Amino acid sequence: MSYIGKWVFHSVGQIDESDTLTYMNAEEYLGSPMVYIDETDEEAVTDEVRGRRQTVGSYVEVCEDGRMYLLVPIPEEIGQAEIDDAVRAGEITLRDGMICEGPLSWEERDGRLWYDTGIEGEAFGEKADTWACGIDDDGFLTFMTVRYAKEEK
Repeated sequence: MSYIGKWVFHSVGQIDESDTLTYMNAEEYLGSPMVYIDETDEEAVTDEVRGRRQTVGSYVEVCEDGRMYLLVPIPEEIGQAEIDDAVRAGEITLRDGMICEGPLSWEERDGRLWYDTGIEGEAFGEKADTWACGIDDDGFLTFMTVRYAKEEK
């Protein structure tokens, strides 16, 4: 399988009441309860909805040069002047009209895409590997708990 190309949002995983990871499509995720925030706090709800919309509108671009980019939509309430100021200040990078996270390095190992998370740490007193397998058993590119499906052309 060629990993080069655009991978679009498929689903997001969340832990349910029985501590099981379940995946929700965009509609389910956008309509699901906001268990981690006070739903009576309008600002917190607005921020959560904004974040969820960015997640379901996101995609990953895997490039031939060994780089991978996570792209998220610019929130609707952000004006062009504010975007331009943030770009000039180096606070954000744009790619394809979206906020660009990355690049991350990627490579193919034993037929699977692996990417460098950049997250450093230790496990059992040993330096942990910063690389993670990005392809799950169902063939989705998984980034944290978000799954992306290869866009068909």
